[in-house]
Amino acid sequence: MSLERELIKRSGGKCELSGATENLKVYQTLPTRKGGIDESILINETLLNQIENPETMDANLWRCLNDSMWSEHLPVQVVSWRMLSRLKNQELLEQMYLDEDDLAWAQATGEGEDDENKLVHRDSNGVILQTGDSVVLIKDLKVKGSSMVAKQGTAVRNIRLDHENETYIEGKVDGQQIVIITAYVKKI
Repeated sequence: MSLERELIKRSGGKCELSGATENLKVYQTLPTRKGGIDESILINETLLNQIENPETMDANLWRCLNDSMWSEHLPVQVVSWRMLSRLKNQELLEQMYLDEDDLAWAQATGEGEDDENKLVHRDSNGVILQTGDSVVLIKDLKVKGSSMVAKQGTAVRNIRLDHENETYIEGKVDGQQIVIITAYVKKI
């Protein structure tokens, strides 16, 4: 059974956040650990666009979090926690409970951190990078510890951000997971 069909069955064909029944998409809650239904939700396209583009946030559309934060499904809880953090709704955040590992997963994208403490990863053109983005190398790079050279123009998909250093990202090049300096990439 496909992931989308499993999510439709689990959600009853409704957005797991708002209950909407139209324009539903599969959203994989990043960073993924093993993928699949335990890390994905079915979400309305309008809400998904607001998750991916924080500057377009409309707080009125997120009133649904009052209910979705109590979902029995962990990825729904994690996305609810992240959006409540983004909206700075401390009252509802204080009511939520996530165990230590689940809270670490919810915080992995940097939601809930003060803006001055949050690391911002930027590509060579100053564009902000997010976990899951795709980038292209703008220069040939020698990979330390191997004889491999990552060629200019190579696309690196589904990157991960280093949460300790804003100049490092991780991604797979030719099947090998490597650390890449953000000054040598451009967001696709």
